[in-house]
Amino acid sequence: MVRRTRAEMEETRAALLATARKVFATQGYASTSMDDLTAQAGFTRGALYHHFGDKRGLLAAVVRQIDAETDERLQAISNAADDPWEGFRRRCRAYLEMAMEPEIQRIVLRDSRAVLGGSSPEAQRHCVASMQGLIENLMQQGLIAEANAQALATMVYGSLAEAACWIAEEGGGDARLAQGLATLELLLRGVRRSR
Repeated sequence: MVRRTRAEMEETRAALLATARKVFATQGYASTSMDDLTAQAGFTRGALYHHFGDKRGLLAAVVRQIDAETDERLQAISNAADDPWEGFRRRCRAYLEMAMEPEIQRIVLRDSRAVLGGSSPEAQRHCVASMQGLIENLMQQGLIAEANAQALATMVYGSLAEAACWIAEEGGGDARLAQGLATLELLLRGVRRSR
């Protein structure tokens, strides 16, 4: 038996993830054959099972990867804003707009929910904690009404997550995105402190 180096193992894992992302995004989880996927990646089913356990484990790893990239994109929006309120508002809007991106729509908002039951508890905690930090900052600056920051973060994140799934449903499209964005503005006006 040939022993593979750590670098080779990481390359195999990365190739399987990249192939799975492409195939899950175009064909969907249910229609993806593990034999076809591993053949496209140039590996055996054994490599997939070694790195991810099974098809469901591979989907979970792909979702984690996309979630991490999404988080980076959202953080960049917040960081680039000169005005903290506008950064928060743009970040919330971008989250809903991402529901229209085919890869996020199919893999994260449809297949992940159907197969994995949605985001992992760790991912949800991370999102709420990130939102809480933003809200605490806005409260300290007097831009939003005083409230329990964790409770408000949980409600805002929960609203965004459910709205994104609603937008991503089959037949949702641009009309639902427009409705979601308009409703988001109403929600955000409700927490903004009057000047």
